[in-house]
Amino acid sequence: MGSVEASGNYNSVLLSKLATNEQHGENSPYFDGWKAYDNDPFHLVNNPNGVIQMGLAENQLSFDLIEEWIKRNPKASICTTEGIESFRNIANFQDYHGLPEFRSAIAKFMEKTRKGRVMFDPERVVMAGGATGANETLIFCLADPGDAFLVPSPYYPGFNRDLRWRTGVQLLPISCKSSNNFKITIEAVNEAYQKAKQANIKVKGLILTNPSNPLGTTLDRDTLKNILSFTNEHNIHLVCDEIYAATVFDAPQFVSIAEIITNRDVNKDLVHIVYSLSKDIGFPGFRVGIVYSFNDDVVNCARKMSSFGLVSTQTQHLLAAMLSDDDFVEKFLIESAKRLKRRHEKFTSGLEEVGIKCLKSNAGLFCWMDLRPLLKEPKLDAEVSLWKLIINDVKLNVSPGSSFNCPEVGWFRVCFANIDDQTVEIALARIRMC
Repeated sequence: MGSVEASGNYNSVLLSKLATNEQHGENSPYFDGWKAYDNDPFHLVNNPNGVIQMGLAENQLSFDLIEEWIKRNPKASICTTEGIESFRNIANFQDYHGLPEFRSAIAKFMEKTRKGRVMFDPERVVMAGGATGANETLIFCLADPGDAFLVPSPYYPGFNRDLRWRTGVQLLPISCKSSNNFKITIEAVNEAYQKAKQANIKVKGLILTNPSNPLGTTLDRDTLKNILSFTNEHNIHLVCDEIYAATVFDAPQFVSIAEIITNRDVNKDLVHIVYSLSKDIGFPGFRVGIVYSFNDDVVNCARKMSSFGLVSTQTQHLLAAMLSDDDFVEKFLIESAKRLKRRHEKFTSGLEEVGIKCLKSNAGLFCWMDLRPLLKEPKLDAEVSLWKLIINDVKLNVSPGSSFNCPEVGWFRVCFANIDDQTVEIALARIRMC
């Protein structure tokens, strides 16, 4: 066999541009941190000096409530003695649109996570393979290769994969600054939009993550109204990724874009929501993503595309039963918020003890940690060097702000909801020893 370099040159001719390009986004400290953890995973007994995974935004604090429900409701699973009667029907071919009871349960759950202030139509619920699949499906519906979307930065690193890689669209950052707590201003939005126009780039929309990943903050009504007015005025789409809607653990409350457009004279055809059960309940392995659009043509197109990334019927069957249990859902949402608040307070107070501050936040599964005082100089190289020190010496997988396209160096995202209390204590102890 030839060298890797020779093989690469050969494949660049033999394979598609998609197979050989570098647009996936995996060449980033965000993903490198995961690799470091995979190569040396912390285990309390088997590998106590390993890397602690604090780069994974996963909600594992209320799994006991899920497990208790499953034990009480064995018929919800087709792989139990009690649920076997449904096995044949579920295992057979099902409509790509999804089980009606599943779509109804999802719509109802979305209403509950928004405190009943807005209603959702099950007929507009389109399934996808997780938020990753939902985001990509929506972009395929809204834009062509070369078109662009504005995205407030810092933003989720996976967007480079989810939104750009296969669709061929561009992501143009809207610069948000620490001087005003990274809030989105219309001035910054307009600046990014005008810059794109001057470069002859066709802007098709603006993408919001609310609550924010990585900031852990929620957008207020006025900001949402102003952004909606801007996108409507310029006839571009507004995509709201609301996958952290039920992770809000403190004031102010979460406000959905669906609530903002209610009873307002706006073009609803330009408004779309991405949702998922990965964060709010903690089911990333179930790959449940949702496209919810107020545009009929987008709903129809997304539904046709959903055949490439369906949610398994077995998963739909189980979740339809779980999410239709009103008492369980109410208890879960209340208890989950309490546990997230408790963990957030525990972790941030532990950081404060050693002089590390975080951006004030009220949602999400992470903190936006300010390590600027620890940089040797305010440059990207210094941030990367500090990140390598944290990964290799402190043995914590945290994600540097540069991987989130942050306009300022020295900020790091650290996740706190995917590990148990004992591991949190060990992580804080390691930080204290630095």
